[in-house]
Amino acid sequence: MFDLNYWAVLLAALSSFMLGGAWYSPWLFGQPWMEGCGLTDVDLQHSDPKLIYGGAFALALGAAFFMSVLLGKDPLLSDAILLGVLVGGGLVTTALGISYIFEQRPLKLFLINGGYYTCQFVLMGAVLSITG
Repeated sequence: MFDLNYWAVLLAALSSFMLGGAWYSPWLFGQPWMEGCGLTDVDLQHSDPKLIYGGAFALALGAAFFMSVLLGKDPLLSDAILLGVLVGGGLVTTALGISYIFEQRPLKLFLINGGYYTCQFVLMGAVLSITG
């Protein structure tokens, strides 16, 4: 149906997944993210890692697929990065912001998650451009 490089889609999803691992780690934003979400280490220990990581990867794969569809065949790196900024910062982060306002979530949580999604889509775009 679509003329896509599915290996590039897979690599883009993997890169996003790895970015998330670093972004939400204790070395970067893990602790303030947990505080903003109201989570504790105990909550995380009682979660199902197969569901969380499997679900997160499946969703990252879906996002990479749709980024690939939007970018088309052989996009320029600059166009791919710009699309990543527009999708991550212009669509996803603003949509999160609307929800966060109504849910009265902390600004710090919005900045952490919005920053991640912007970086995620920029990274996906770059990977899809370079490997596509």
